Amino acid sequence: MENITFTLADMHRHGSAFYDYLGLRKRFFVDKLGWHIPHDDVVEMDQYDNPKASYSLVLQDGVVIGGARIMATTATWGTHTYMLRDAVKGKLIDIPPHILGQDIAEDTMWECTRLVMCDSVRTHAERSQCLRMIVDGLIDVSTAHGATRLMCLSTLSLMRALRQLGYDAERVGEPYVNDQDGRRYAVLAMTAASQRAFVPQATHMPVQQPLHAPATV
Repeated sequence: MENITFTLADMHRHGSAFYDYLGLRKRFFVDKLGWHIPHDDVVEMDQYDNPKASYSLVLQDGVVIGGARIMATTATWGTHTYMLRDAVKGKLIDIPPHILGQDIAEDTMWECTRLVMCDSVRTHAERSQCLRMIVDGLIDVSTAHGATRLMCLSTLSLMRALRQLGYDAERVGEPYVNDQDGRRYAVLAMTAASQRAFVPQATHMPVQQPLHAPATV
């Protein structure tokens, strides 16, 4: 497994990796979970896939098998900020405004979204390795810009998985049940500190677990 991180400005350096990641998201969030989010027959892409976002993907033999998106809580793009802040402001109909409990816009806090892993990553050891590489890539990106904390809206099972890997993930606020997939979600937060010994970086071009609930304007 190899890790790549990028923004829209330099995604061209990694071939079709970004588009492949959007396809992986569509197969999981739309086809499997049934979320009502923007998509076509191939990919899922929303308002937060903009120049303020960064990405951490994991490749295996040149194929994207997992990834996630990250954005500063001070980010703005048009009428949007980041997902949880827009939810607090009532802009997203599928996420309750009380889920975060406060309006956060701090340089030291970044939001992670759209975490996904391919079904081909089957064993516990493989999924743990893939998750660690995704998260450490997110940490690398965010700490380079001064972040000290990360947060996300996720299933509670992700909190357990992160803790097993050594991250200090904790639940913030009360969970709620998503009407579209029947799963319980809550805001999680953790220190932006890497747990890796070594994560190989991709040396070639590329030929499940939801991190947040659906976001629809």
